[in-house]
Amino acid sequence: MQKTKRHPALRLALAVLGAALLLLPTARAAQPPGETRYVVPVGSAVGIKLFSDGVLVVGFTDVATAGGSANPARQAGLKEGDVITRLDGRAVSTIEEVQDILQEEGARTVDLRVRRDGEERDLTIRAVQCAADGAWKLGAWIRDSMAGIGTLTFVDPETGLFGTLGHGVNDVDTAVLLELQSGAITPASVAGVVKGEDGRPGELRGAFPGEEDLGTLFANTEQGVFGYLTDKSGLTGTPVPVASPDQVHPGPATILANVSGTQVEEYDVEILKVFDHPADARDLMLKVTDKALLEKTGGIVQGMSGSPILQDGRLAGAVTHVLIDHADRGYGILATHMIERAEAG
Repeated sequence: MQKTKRHPALRLALAVLGAALLLLPTARAAQPPGETRYVVPVGSAVGIKLFSDGVLVVGFTDVATAGGSANPARQAGLKEGDVITRLDGRAVSTIEEVQDILQEEGARTVDLRVRRDGEERDLTIRAVQCAADGAWKLGAWIRDSMAGIGTLTFVDPETGLFGTLGHGVNDVDTAVLLELQSGAITPASVAGVVKGEDGRPGELRGAFPGEEDLGTLFANTEQGVFGYLTDKSGLTGTPVPVASPDQVHPGPATILANVSGTQVEEYDVEILKVFDHPADARDLMLKVTDKALLEKTGGIVQGMSGSPILQDGRLAGAVTHVLIDHADRGYGILATHMIERAEAG
């Protein structure tokens, strides 16, 4: 009979939030070449809050004015995925800041600066007045923040540096990687599980019991979301060495996963393949073999992104994606790639 092992740890989901300001600590120096890195594998669910650097354009809607329908955003040349960084010469990072400037300027033509595909572009735009409520509008849907549930992968016991997800947080409408201004992780628990099936991914449903932040974020990247713990005193667990790429191989392994409440358990998996030239953050493919986890979740589900993968006593990587047609299988990123990206800042 297979057994699951409890593992001490900490504990994330996505929605629109208000704005906040957080202080970020200084990044540590990179690990010296050839020196083995030790981190604490975690596996607990955490809430993730991200606030964007600028305001993201996610869609368009015509404005009903006294003279008929109009859409200043489209007419100015805005596109979905553009990030508005300045309006009327003023930096903007929240929906409220954009709205305030529009009401101040009214029908006056104003300068607009956007970031598109990594390049800054200057446009001009003039709002129109909505006949229904009298407000000045651009005819664009915009977003300034996101939140969700995921899994904390590792923590450096010396510095408090942590990594989550193993992939970036992308806007749900435009698929654009959210450019981070600030953010935090919070305690979370798994309130329920939608079991995955072949052709239909499952998901963990999280609850955020309090307002306390566990740590602040400094980067949202294709290799994961990274930050520093606010307080390391509550960190438990035994540090393990980080596996080098050539130490990760096909064969038995385990993952640490939090699929009920705040309890983290260790489950059996098999690494099926390690890719030499992966696309995105998909360095390896794995399959869940643990009967207990298959019974609870059907395999790998949304919300398990970031679950640490352990092999031969080392942190090999983290779960990143589920295969839609095979609920018991998924992809993972190598731990070294997460840590290298985290230290790059």
